[in-house]
Amino acid sequence: MKETEAKIEGNLVDIYNERIFPAEITISNEKIERIKEFPGEKMNSVNYILPGIIDSHIHIESSMLTPAGFAEVAVKHGTVAVVSDPHEIANVAGLEGIQYMIENGETVPLKCFFGAPSCVPATEFESSGAKLGSEEVKTLLLNDRIKFLAEVMNFPAVINKEQDIMKKIDAARELDMPVDGHAPGLRGNEMIRYVQSGISTDHECISLAEAEDKISAGVKIQIREGSAAKNFDVFCELIDKFPDSVMLCSDDMHPDDLIKGHINILLSRGIKKGISLFNLIKAASLNPALHYKLPVGMLREGDFADLIIVKDLEKFKIEKTYINGRLVYSEGNVLFKNKTKDFKKRFRSIHIKPEEINLIAETDKIRVIEVNNGSLYTGSGIREASIQNGYAVADPERDICKIIVCNKYNDSDKPSVGFISGFGLSDGAIAGSVAHDSHNIIAVGINDNEITEAVNTILDMGGGLVAVSAGNKMKLKLEIAGLMTNISGAEVAWKYMEIDNYAKMLGSKLSAPFMSLSFMALLVIPELKIGDRGLFDVNEYSFTTVFVK
Repeated sequence: MKETEAKIEGNLVDIYNERIFPAEITISNEKIERIKEFPGEKMNSVNYILPGIIDSHIHIESSMLTPAGFAEVAVKHGTVAVVSDPHEIANVAGLEGIQYMIENGETVPLKCFFGAPSCVPATEFESSGAKLGSEEVKTLLLNDRIKFLAEVMNFPAVINKEQDIMKKIDAARELDMPVDGHAPGLRGNEMIRYVQSGISTDHECISLAEAEDKISAGVKIQIREGSAAKNFDVFCELIDKFPDSVMLCSDDMHPDDLIKGHINILLSRGIKKGISLFNLIKAASLNPALHYKLPVGMLREGDFADLIIVKDLEKFKIEKTYINGRLVYSEGNVLFKNKTKDFKKRFRSIHIKPEEINLIAETDKIRVIEVNNGSLYTGSGIREASIQNGYAVADPERDICKIIVCNKYNDSDKPSVGFISGFGLSDGAIAGSVAHDSHNIIAVGINDNEITEAVNTILDMGGGLVAVSAGNKMKLKLEIAGLMTNISGAEVAWKYMEIDNYAKMLGSKLSAPFMSLSFMALLVIPELKIGDRGLFDVNEYSFTTVFVK
């Protein structure tokens, strides 16, 4: 037997011919050399062999793990490849950060494929740590590990054919690379113009009707189920209706969710809903491999031996994971080591003071960001201000907290300040250096002293998450660009669950307070958000005022 040869027996799930049959697979030199079918034999009820799972759109940084750290957890759930947009670290550290992600991903067996971020910064209305112009993007697209132009969030710029974004799209199309979209709620003629510019996917649909419109225009819909945005139940019927036009993705997953499961959980949920097994596997494996032209095997002779073994086709509990013929996970054990290196990026060094976030009451009405649990979309409300000594203040009895964003790249800029409802805090403050997309420092709280204490603790750590109340403090350090850490996935998950639970002890009713907090600065998701330069009306695509006349 050849040194790299292995034989695997089980019930092979053939997604091309939509059948399941007992077989023996011979693996040699990373690939499937032979599939021997046993006709007439009963299926072995112990093992089912399936193609490995692909997450079709994820920001690895949101797991708070490096690609290598992420890989250690993901292979347990049958994930053999990820289509990753390094947009988060690119906004912090530019090309240097993207290169770090690529090199780190190459240290582990998981197949990490990256996109060239198209919107760094995501908008011109916030401060980021880097900028990627069309020339930098063109250079990135020539890298073997770059497989696509990552989500084009500034859809108004595409519709208006603005020069810089069109140069990036045209560069990808010249190389026959997919261009990912990001256009929540966009329909009608504007959607058609956006798609005809070269956009091929979208994971941000608000309604089923919108998703079907986009599919009819030629767009592949990525059904997202992450830590903050949970869309599977709304869109899963598309899988049987449009089996060749749907993929599955997580987009953003926090570590406590990742250790519980990945895309494999969606397979199990889909089966319970009566969705076709073969269509589910297409969405989780074949469709992303075809769309992004990935060198990931699909259980055919000559394919790379990227496969998983499960005991049943209902729970999808992963027994073994193979990548390029190598057994990387087996019955609870990850069979490779994470050798992650450090990567640091400068933070501002000057602390902020409580008086810097005071708001003189200009009127008795305030504009309030309204948080929706489990959604990235926020409302915009007008409430009566609580005024003390001439200042507008938080009012926890009416579920109105103060929210601030502090520029972490510039020592002299003062924080922007606003108000938010839906967090439910009755005490203390929480803060983080994860704030999509520019990743300034964001905090929510009811007390100015504790809000500033939380922010200053993050500055001292060089990045992380913090919750403070009455002299008590809980923190999770994210020393890699303020986004990730080198500690193990299990330890990160445990620390994250501790601080997440502490935020809930402070009164938050949100299922993922820190994840929700991180999206309050995302100026491309309607309706009302806040960046380091002020309160932003996404529908009008312009700044607005805290006080309403």
